[in-house]
Amino acid sequence: MQAPTRSASTAVALLERDEHLATLEKHRKEVATSSRGRMVLISGEAGVGKTALLQSFCQAKPASVRVLKGACDALFTPRALGPFFEVAQATGGELEELLESGGKPHEVAAAFLREMRAVAQTIVVLEDMHWADEATLDVVKLVSRRIDTVPALVLATYRDDELDRAHPLRLVLGELPGAVARLWLASLSPEAVAELARTSGTDPVELYAKTGGNPFFVSEVLADVSTRIPDTVRDAVLTRVARLGPSARALVEAVAVEPAHLDFWLLEMLVPESAGSLEECLAAGILEAGAIGASFRHELARLAVEQSVNPLLRRELHLRVLKALEKPPSGDPDVTRLAHHAEAAGQSAAVLRYAPAAGAHAAARGAHREAGAQYARALRSGDGLQGDGRADLLERVAHEYFLTDQMWEAAAAQTQAIETHRRTGARLREGDCLHQLSHILRCSGRQPEARRAGDESLALLEQLPAGEELAMAYANAAFLRMNDADAEGTLAWGSRALDLAERCGSTRALTHALNTVGSMELQIGLPIGAVKLKRSLELAEAADLEDDVGRAYLNYTGFAASTRFYSGIERWLDAGTEYCTERGLDLWRRYLAGTTARVELDRGRWTEAVQWAAVPLADRRTRLPRIEPLVVIALVRARRGDPDSKALLEEALSIAVPTGELQFIASVAIARAEAAWLEGRTEAIAGVSDDAYELALDRRAPWLAGGLACWRWRAGIGEKLPTDLPEPFAREIAGDREGAAQAWRDLGCPYEAALAQAGADEDADLRRSLKDFQDLGARAAAAVVSRRLRERGVRGLPRGPRLATVSNPALLTRREVEVLALVAQGRRDGEIATRLFLSDRTVGHHVSAIIRKLGVRTRGQAAAEGLRQGIVDNQTDGWPSSST
Repeated sequence: MQAPTRSASTAVALLERDEHLATLEKHRKEVATSSRGRMVLISGEAGVGKTALLQSFCQAKPASVRVLKGACDALFTPRALGPFFEVAQATGGELEELLESGGKPHEVAAAFLREMRAVAQTIVVLEDMHWADEATLDVVKLVSRRIDTVPALVLATYRDDELDRAHPLRLVLGELPGAVARLWLASLSPEAVAELARTSGTDPVELYAKTGGNPFFVSEVLADVSTRIPDTVRDAVLTRVARLGPSARALVEAVAVEPAHLDFWLLEMLVPESAGSLEECLAAGILEAGAIGASFRHELARLAVEQSVNPLLRRELHLRVLKALEKPPSGDPDVTRLAHHAEAAGQSAAVLRYAPAAGAHAAARGAHREAGAQYARALRSGDGLQGDGRADLLERVAHEYFLTDQMWEAAAAQTQAIETHRRTGARLREGDCLHQLSHILRCSGRQPEARRAGDESLALLEQLPAGEELAMAYANAAFLRMNDADAEGTLAWGSRALDLAERCGSTRALTHALNTVGSMELQIGLPIGAVKLKRSLELAEAADLEDDVGRAYLNYTGFAASTRFYSGIERWLDAGTEYCTERGLDLWRRYLAGTTARVELDRGRWTEAVQWAAVPLADRRTRLPRIEPLVVIALVRARRGDPDSKALLEEALSIAVPTGELQFIASVAIARAEAAWLEGRTEAIAGVSDDAYELALDRRAPWLAGGLACWRWRAGIGEKLPTDLPEPFAREIAGDREGAAQAWRDLGCPYEAALAQAGADEDADLRRSLKDFQDLGARAAAAVVSRRLRERGVRGLPRGPRLATVSNPALLTRREVEVLALVAQGRRDGEIATRLFLSDRTVGHHVSAIIRKLGVRTRGQAAAEGLRQGIVDNQTDGWPSSST
């Protein structure tokens, strides 16, 4: 079937978009002259005209510029790498071959970039990223980091009104490099709506009130001017559909059940007389035709029609699509689309056939959230599924939930798998699942339950012939004790795991145990631990054990940071973060972000520390990975003299204490002790550190014990101190403050060095401490030292940087400038509150103050005025960067 041309009479004028078109053209010309690519994110609510903008821009481009397009599917569970398959259909070659053969995100990204280098200039349009699968998001992240190496302009659209705070795309947006530009499309003004309605006979005031200026709503209403304005867009769409002939209506209903587009060959099968009816649908402006199929002009219209279809007919249509897609005229069946239509058609057997395959397909490409959704889909449809089949699906979905840090869901699925094995008498698999449940429970902060599940696994498996399952149970026992700072228990259980893993030839158990034992050896000062960790990493990479690769990066960097062993740590952090990001390992990626934040904090790079800390905090569902980022941000605020650090430390404490784990409890206690000292409440230090200090001494953790002991000593608490404290702490407590400061400088920790000198007896030492604090922006600590110097009679102290305002014509405060920068990006108050860790009400007060100081009336006018005065830059990126 040839794609008929759509009547141009249904097009609506593109108003109030000249500035956006000029911006896109500016980016295109910069790419053309420099051969350095650019990525632009184009956001706005559904129907605001993102597609129309890009169509206009691409139509006006020079003939020599290649245009490639791909769109994300609105499937319940989208096809992995869907938009890049569309791009590859146009390019062919390596990219298409790689996608067809199941390439992973990092491989697809590399092939995509090579394809971009093959042509002088390319515009790539990726639409509807709010529906993107995890693998697609990974490719976009990777491409964004290297886009300046290719002569391409990548334009990605998404609906910002559909992104809640935990949406996968929202988390990705926070990690894109600052070089990624952003373009926000607002709805039309009343004046623009009036211009569109000028010749229609429609009341423009009522039109604007009904549509809110949404271009799609406006165009849908104006397309049918023979009736009054409908109360909803659904009414407008369905009114127009109702005026089609019977065959055309049948065609529209058929297209409505396919979220992406309905291929022409499939359309002919569903509606045999579609050739003549399609022209009617195109002329009415309801459908549009692409190169290979027909689709709705807007998803809102498709949803309106789909929901209006009789449920029995809708199920029948899905069933017919399912049967047709099982035997496509060319290529292999698309299991993702098949799973979608099978579920919608109520075909349980087909869901069980296709959804697990779609899950495996997504998991292999690093789209672990989509994989989990597909396995969950199969479980929903498998009411009659029993025994091993059901348990296998439960184990798979639990694993995908674990990798994506959905711990409560993972634990629930794993528990059901255990119960299934218990009913069927599969004792070996029950024992294997129990130690996996133990691991999940520990990572969700449920340590007592984790220990019980681990003990139950050991008791069961030790009754059976020894093999990989028991070796893994031993490795899990070591893992639990490692996180409990129990060196003796870790090494004992780890030795048993290593021995059995070697004897039974289990790479899985050997990798896990080497990781745990090596980590503990590093923690207690045995260099051989690094050798074990490196071997664990190499084995895991060779065996493609992605989870264990991520854990190796996490443990090495975590223990290196905790002992201030920073030699080469950036290389490990960069490599680990890239690996986990490419493969959708959200849990380990969030931990690595927290470790990076701690390293940046210790190095004195506090702005970067806060940016990294924001990454794991973006998802409120995450638990243990929140603790270190909360501590980092709280310390930066406390040191700078900013408010609201107390609430962050209280949240961190509420998560840390139930775990019973020293690493979390001590970290929070040390931060609370410092905050009390900065506020002049030294009497509170004993209360916030007693329990943690006792635990640190019991577990013989010198660095944590040293940090706590030093704060207690500064507070004048007289007590017997351990003899194995690390050098910086031991020197300060012994009275050698200069030696302690130099030891901290040698480790690369400037704030701790200044802190060690803050209690010195010499004015020169105190002056250096003051200067170092001021250079770091540590206003609260600087105030403590200044007070000491004044009490000693010293005058003429430097005041440090101005605190009241940033240099700008409107005298906005620093916080108001930060808020204005995000307002200029089109961010709502809730988003700004999340980014800056403020309440919605506080953000509202800041916005009101900004509007008043700038002498404007609206947020949009404030953004424009801020840009005009140079207070904010139109390239400003208010979201944290994932690049270092």
